[in-house]
Amino acid sequence: MLSPHEFATLMLVKDSPDQIDLTREELDVLVEHQLIAMEQLASGIHRPCLTDDGNSLLQSITRMH
Repeated sequence: MLSPHEFATLMLVKDSPDQIDLTREELDVLVEHQLIAMEQLASGIHRPCLTDDGNSLLQSITRMH
C-alpha cells in the first residue's frame, strides 16, 4: 500500500514530471513498485515518467471518485 505522500508524488509525476525534486524519497518507492520509471532525455537529464501500471493505478483511483 502506498502512503499519501507516495500517491501525491505519483500524481505530480503524471502532471508535472519536469518539476519533481529527484531527491524525493517517494520516487524510490514508486520505482520499486514499478509505478514510475526514470527516463534519460537526450540532454542527459533524468525525468520520472509513469509506467503502464502507474497510469492504471491513477485511472482506477479517479474512477472511484
